[in-house]
Amino acid sequence: MGKTEKTEYIHVSPRSPIAVLACCLCLLGAAPALGASSTGTPEQVAWVRSAATRFVTAELDGNGAGACAVLNAPLRATVRGRTCEQRWNARIAGLLRTHGERSHLRAQLHEIATARVTVNGNVASIALPSALMSSPEDRFLWTENCWMLEG
Repeated sequence: MGKTEKTEYIHVSPRSPIAVLACCLCLLGAAPALGASSTGTPEQVAWVRSAATRFVTAELDGNGAGACAVLNAPLRATVRGRTCEQRWNARIAGLLRTHGERSHLRAQLHEIATARVTVNGNVASIALPSALMSSPEDRFLWTENCWMLEG
């Protein structure tokens, strides 16, 4: 009867809940941002990566025609008398004048190689830390016998 109970306390770091959440997301398959594997055939995934690479390379080269070659047909249409190439040449010129944009595009080009690609029928997406275009999701559409960037 002379025994005393000793209570032990476990120190929980403020980072512990984040680690637990990250592990749960991995187990639930919701980890595209954490480098989870891609879906679709290897050929489909490679083709989407290739289209994304061509798009970013065209931007780095200041090549509006090259960027337009990856865009879905509605995005290539002439708008207010300006061709897709003219619009993208102007957009890219402004983009490349922005401090740090070239290094951002180079980093994005590097990230494409390992980004999660999801293919669902004739629609695909690539999960990059920053979008290829202004929309929050980089979607590709299988059309014209290749993957074309939809925005």
